[in-house]
Amino acid sequence: MTKIKVALEWFLNPDHLPFIAGIKLKKYREAGLDVEIFEPNEHYDGFEMLKKELVDIHVNEPLHLFEHYFDGIKSLGCFFETRGGVMIKKESIEKLQKNEKIKITTPASNDVTNKIGFEILSRYAKKQGFELDCENVEFIQTDFYHIKNLKSGLYDGAWLCFYNFEGIEADFEGIEYLFIDSFISPYPNFSALELMSTNSVISTKGEAICKFLEITDVMSEYCKNNIEVAKCLFYDYTKQPNSALMDKIIEDTVTRFVKPIKSDGSKWFELYTFLNQLQISNLTKIEYDNIWANHEKV
Repeated sequence: MTKIKVALEWFLNPDHLPFIAGIKLKKYREAGLDVEIFEPNEHYDGFEMLKKELVDIHVNEPLHLFEHYFDGIKSLGCFFETRGGVMIKKESIEKLQKNEKIKITTPASNDVTNKIGFEILSRYAKKQGFELDCENVEFIQTDFYHIKNLKSGLYDGAWLCFYNFEGIEADFEGIEYLFIDSFISPYPNFSALELMSTNSVISTKGEAICKFLEITDVMSEYCKNNIEVAKCLFYDYTKQPNSALMDKIIEDTVTRFVKPIKSDGSKWFELYTFLNQLQISNLTKIEYDNIWANHEKV
């Protein structure tokens, strides 16, 4: 039995259903894999755990793969992709269009995320024929409870939204909104989850990693085709109480799993260019290519 330790990007949620299904249905174990999932205290903890070889695989958005790059890190491929961006309440759209001051709730307010959030809004504005001043868009760090924060009346919008969560919840709560994503603002979508490992892990556990990816692919398809079972697996594994809202989130999420999981440098090259243009990432082309270089055992 080969141990595979997986560090998530945040709290366990329906995005991770392929792993949950593989564990609960014993598909990993049948293939000789003992898969253990870790929830981090902070969003980026998994990168440090991976670097220190405390885990074998880390899950995070591709944006952070560039931001937290280190020598030897490798992409295994994307397994989930959704619409992502900035949600603006209907009653605040006119304020945005008039370049008036607006407040945006976000779980992470810092130079990097704020710059990207404003760029998304600015590109949308230019496409619609108006301009935005950065001093009129205030990003305020709160938490991941975007809809609760929007309902408080303190904020005009929310940043770092995943449609399969915030979009579904806003619809469920009857909140009218404009979802500014890559379909209406010209920027590369990065609201996805990438599986990452290292040269060291691949050299010692390459065969096991291959099995993990193959089984995860199968479980993604299984969840998509067996939604009611997927719901039961999620509630049983997480011990969360059943809810109509979570049911709807799961129903949307399972349609967004990507397979086959495979390392693909072309998929995120536009994002790499976007981040370099904004001077958020200083990753060289050689470093970028090293992330996606063919793995001998994977």
